[in-house]
Amino acid sequence: MADSTSRLAQPRAQLVFVNRYFHPDESATSRMTSDLAFRLAQSGVRVSVVTSRQLYENPGARLPAFECVEGVNIHRVATASLGRGNLIGRGVDYLSFHLAAGARLLSVLSAGDVVVAETDPPMISVVVARAAQLRRAHMVNWLQDVFPEVAEALGMSLKPAWLGKALMGIRDGSLRRAAANIVLGERMRDHLIARNLDPRRIRVIPNWSDTRKVAPLPTHQSQTRRGLSLRDQFVIGYSGNLGRAHEFETLLGAARLLREDSRFAFLLTGSGAKVQALRQAVTADRLRHFHFLPFQPPERLQDSLAASDVHVISLLPELEGLIVPSKLYGILAAGRPSVFIGAADGEVAKVIREHQCGITVSVGDSEGLVRQLVSMLERPAQVAQMGRNARSLAQSHYTAERAAQTWLQLLAAIAPAAIEAPPEGVLQT
Repeated sequence: MADSTSRLAQPRAQLVFVNRYFHPDESATSRMTSDLAFRLAQSGVRVSVVTSRQLYENPGARLPAFECVEGVNIHRVATASLGRGNLIGRGVDYLSFHLAAGARLLSVLSAGDVVVAETDPPMISVVVARAAQLRRAHMVNWLQDVFPEVAEALGMSLKPAWLGKALMGIRDGSLRRAAANIVLGERMRDHLIARNLDPRRIRVIPNWSDTRKVAPLPTHQSQTRRGLSLRDQFVIGYSGNLGRAHEFETLLGAARLLREDSRFAFLLTGSGAKVQALRQAVTADRLRHFHFLPFQPPERLQDSLAASDVHVISLLPELEGLIVPSKLYGILAAGRPSVFIGAADGEVAKVIREHQCGITVSVGDSEGLVRQLVSMLERPAQVAQMGRNARSLAQSHYTAERAAQTWLQLLAAIAPAAIEAPPEGVLQT
């Protein structure tokens, strides 16, 4: 037993994550990567991260080039910081991270290590695959989205046309060289299988929420809600990124239809590429019952989520199988019903329908959304039951401990001589 504990405490291999953002950044991929990295480090795995010196909300930030936080060695590389304002600037930022991260990996990786490539920036798996090959390390891809298919679905097709196909081929090559490819849902798995990737190397591991830090809180106890004087209203919330993959016209249409109904209020907490357009529309239409707040720090997430009676999730139908909105898991942990605006046969819609933890509405059906919201307002017992179903689902399927244990078992299967899987349930306590 002592020998087993020693092997777990000081494994011979190193686990290296590669993602453009990491702690203390608060963007979605950063939060997931940071949480998993810190948990695996606590379990005894030697963890490093190669990331940028920027913050998602502050490209000009210059974080330390190296530091050790909670047992995780963080290697931050200097990159361009032209920002997300235009495609050329974004492309330069991406390319600079590719070059800098690739060079740093060659000095960080050793034979037998496991390196995990995420999908920010796009195509980073190609660079990581080459570095892993040169250093005889094992590679794992963790796909939070699927590029360049996402760009094409959003109408940003690469020119000339052959370039997109070429990038897909190069991307697929990096996936084929990986020991495992982690996807967030079954439809994403199906998409990769349709690309002729080996199903045996594709593993579904959903994202998660920390159900210890985010728990159900009555709306009247939310300081966020009190601060906005929303105590007696039915609040429809949207928390997180409102980006190009999301849709707000359906929600905006519902807000317009309910503008004279003082029982309802709308609250967007976060940022993203489409927030400014939504703000402008709300201002132009004088929708005084629509409120905006910036991203909230992790320690305020529970209170922030508790401010709303229900939470909206949206995804453009053409992006099903390419993205799974991670905001679902925080909503489940907070014990709130979800209002999904998107494809009825999509990944999130399926979860909501099977576990009776919310409602679904088609994109563009603002009138249908209003009918559903009025029904929820008039049936508080039903809403409360949806919330209990949501919390139960979070605790049974989407805890951080469950995810960490699944990841550790996967890594142990890839590098069994270096990383030992814990007994079932060890990380659940």
